[in-house]
Amino acid sequence: MALDKRNHSNRVPVFEGNKETEETPQVQRPSRPPMKVGITHGDTNGVGYEIILKAFADAPMFDLCTPVIYGSFKLALAHAKALDMKAQFNVVASANEALPGKLNLVDCVPGDVPLEWGKVSAEAGHAAYVALERATEDLNAGQIEALVTAPICKESMKLSGFKYVGHTEYLASVSAEGQNEPLMILQNEMMRVALATVHEPLQQVAGQLTQEKIETRLRALYQSLRRDFLLSSPRIAVLALNPHSGDGGTLGAEEQEIISPAIQTLVDEGIPCFGPYSADGFFGAAMYTHFDGILAMYHDQGLIPLKALGMDSGVNVTAGLSFVRTSPDHGTAFDIAGQGKADAASMRSAIYAAMDIKRNREADDEAKQNPLPKLYHERREDSERSRHTLPQEKAE
Repeated sequence: MALDKRNHSNRVPVFEGNKETEETPQVQRPSRPPMKVGITHGDTNGVGYEIILKAFADAPMFDLCTPVIYGSFKLALAHAKALDMKAQFNVVASANEALPGKLNLVDCVPGDVPLEWGKVSAEAGHAAYVALERATEDLNAGQIEALVTAPICKESMKLSGFKYVGHTEYLASVSAEGQNEPLMILQNEMMRVALATVHEPLQQVAGQLTQEKIETRLRALYQSLRRDFLLSSPRIAVLALNPHSGDGGTLGAEEQEIISPAIQTLVDEGIPCFGPYSADGFFGAAMYTHFDGILAMYHDQGLIPLKALGMDSGVNVTAGLSFVRTSPDHGTAFDIAGQGKADAASMRSAIYAAMDIKRNREADDEAKQNPLPKLYHERREDSERSRHTLPQEKAE
């Protein structure tokens, strides 16, 4: 239902007897300007520029944020021309010069980079890296408030000399010291899925799972759900590694020896974790609807059902960093690059998510400022339920 904006004001009605008067509230929060969001162009032979341009083809997007694209002005124009898309770029030397209501672009890629639709190339990988490097510098300097990254090609990045597996590993290296290990969370309108292992080959997954790693991931997911999504008491489901949750150890011992003990440790800490659940039954029975977050043991176990059930709205969130970073949940789409077929819905969702998480973190920080003295202490009963009890007076 649309909001009727007529006769709305900042005045609050006050009733005195049978007479209605109006009084202006004493406290008004200042309105903030549109959030400045940095967007890297990704692999220049993919659909990065296409989904960026399509996302901002809708004028209302500029009311929500001030975009700052990190990339190449020449390549941006080449993409727009080839795709027959209208785009007016405001080329700036730095994000500090970005203007609201404009499609700002920091032209940070030197030289001429050939546009070769759908091809793996060191030049395209280098262009993606240069844009990412400049964007993270500005992010850490406070010139932009959040970062959205268009898809990269890991093979092209490797050919260019990029020494990291992907975005997540690089961003961890430039995040402020003292931050937790980053956690990859994929979300859509139905679920949030975090990964215990990320880009490891499948044959190495079982060997890399340890109780300590699963406990660390669960704590990071719990903290992200509370801080990034403002869920006061999130429930987390933990998936099994083996079919049928190992079937009592006959199909694998990881559930009994690693996963279940990790869950129990977190439960003892007061974090509501449940499982391990067999993945096929968990998603087949729509059990994800009963949880705020899910920890999958490996990449495809969590991402196949998430993308099958809602790929268009999917977003990749990197939790545990000192800054906010999101991205679309799809790749470079080399097979349709340059054809105008790319869907910008996931890019739009990534921009929305970045702004939401940034505001949620600010709200969380504000709520924790100047806390009241703790009047109660927490006591855990034999039933493992947490109760609040008044502190006992000391005996004289």
